[in-house]
Amino acid sequence: MYEIYDKWPDMAKDAYYNKYTPKNIGKISHIVFIGMGGSGAIGDIFDSILSKTNIHVTVIKGYSIPNTVNNQTLVIPMSVSGNTDETLVCLQSAIKTDAKVLAFSSGGKIKEFAEKNNIEYIQIPMIHSPRASFSIFLFSMLKILELVLPISETEIIEAINMMKKTKELIFSKNLTDDNPALELARFIDKIPMIYYPFGLGSAAIRFKNSLQENAKIHAMAEDVIEACHNGIVSWEEKNHVKPILIEGEDDHIKTKERWLILKEFFELNSVEYIEIKSVKGGILSKIINLIYLLDYTSIYLAILRKTNPTTITAIEFVKDKM
Repeated sequence: MYEIYDKWPDMAKDAYYNKYTPKNIGKISHIVFIGMGGSGAIGDIFDSILSKTNIHVTVIKGYSIPNTVNNQTLVIPMSVSGNTDETLVCLQSAIKTDAKVLAFSSGGKIKEFAEKNNIEYIQIPMIHSPRASFSIFLFSMLKILELVLPISETEIIEAINMMKKTKELIFSKNLTDDNPALELARFIDKIPMIYYPFGLGSAAIRFKNSLQENAKIHAMAEDVIEACHNGIVSWEEKNHVKPILIEGEDDHIKTKERWLILKEFFELNSVEYIEIKSVKGGILSKIINLIYLLDYTSIYLAILRKTNPTTITAIEFVKDKM
């Protein structure tokens, strides 16, 4: 797995420049992204990218599409494996509406259904596993959806170049104390509570999922502002949880105030915490570089725990029962 992660910047560059061309989607006012796990995280990233546009975004992680879907809607089912049951059910519902549909997978049932029903479909290769294929899927879709995204080629190049710099810090040939992913993995000796600001939720949720899949540990994630209205109370008592603060370089001024208050509370109550700062740059650079660091953290933690990050026996158990 780590060998694939070491190639993430190159995979991103190849996916964006060498494989696909932008699609002319036409006029839309609503995009529905459908996906579970890593595919759902891609939907969360596009939600962040589109948050300052007039296009309404819905990210579906389940079996039902919204009733507001119409001929101004683009429905995007995503399944890296191509066999995700929830995504396939939503795709079956989507073709009964007036919405435009553009499906993505590495093959599987999604491809078969799309071809049988004349649905526009794009095949993207899976490398190693769905979660390890994150880079190639995200940057392929950034290229394909380029005409509807408020993000420039310059911003995408920036994100890829920053990934190259992040790689030099975190990759498998830097097993030193200067590796922030390894440092964070060593910090996680209890259940992690991941706090995040508006805009970086996709990185936090992806981190939670990666810790669960790769390191086989329980993990939680919560918006920092919401946590100050309820979750902070749980720190009044001793527990087996450790806070991880994912902070953006240019968080809203009120969010920055809240981080300071939260850290002051932790220090007054002797709660050990760690801060992870995003890189400077556009929203894509912030999110993808956080995900790169945090995914690698989950791999290092798996190794520290002497567990195989690749196996997903429990997920296979569920799928076998469906």
